[in-house]
Amino acid sequence: MSTQEITEASGYWFPDDDATQRGVTVLNALRRYRAAETAMRRRTRDSMGMGETDLLAVRFLLQAQRAGRTVKPKDLAAYLKISSASTTILIDRLVKSNHVRRDPHPTDRRALVITPTTETDEEVRATLGIMHRRMMGIAEGLSPEDARVVAVFLEQMRSAVDQVDPAVTH
Repeated sequence: MSTQEITEASGYWFPDDDATQRGVTVLNALRRYRAAETAMRRRTRDSMGMGETDLLAVRFLLQAQRAGRTVKPKDLAAYLKISSASTTILIDRLVKSNHVRRDPHPTDRRALVITPTTETDEEVRATLGIMHRRMMGIAEGLSPEDARVVAVFLEQMRSAVDQVDPAVTH
C-alpha cells in the first residue's frame, strides 16, 4: 500500500470509527474531484489561450448574454473584483483576441457594453460541451432522493468553507 493510500485510509488525525471513515472517504473523493476539475480548467484555459480571469470574464459575459442582460465594464469589474484599470486591460486583451467586442450601450450614448463574440460562444461550447454533457448525464442518472442528498451535501460543504474563522484570520 502506498503512503498516499495509507494516509487516505487512516483519515489523517481523525479517530478510526465507521462514521469518521465514511466521512474521510467522501472528503477524499471530493478532493480528487476538485483536483480533476482544477486540471480541466487549466486545460480549458490553455486550449483557449486565456488566463483564469479572462475565462471567468468570458463565462460571466456568456451567462449575461443568455439571460438578456447587458454588461458594462464597471459590472465586469465588480464581478471580478478588479480595478477599472485592470478591467480596461482585460477588455483590451479580450477584444484583441476576438473573444469580446465593445458595443454602444442601447440607451446611454456615453456608455459601452461588453459582448462576447459568436466565435467565443462556439469555442466555449466546443471546448466544454462534451464534458458538460457527460456531467449532466451522471447528474440526471441520480434518483430524486440521491440528487437531493448530493445537492444538500454540496451546499452544506460550500457553507462550511465559506465561513470565516476569526481566530484564523486575525
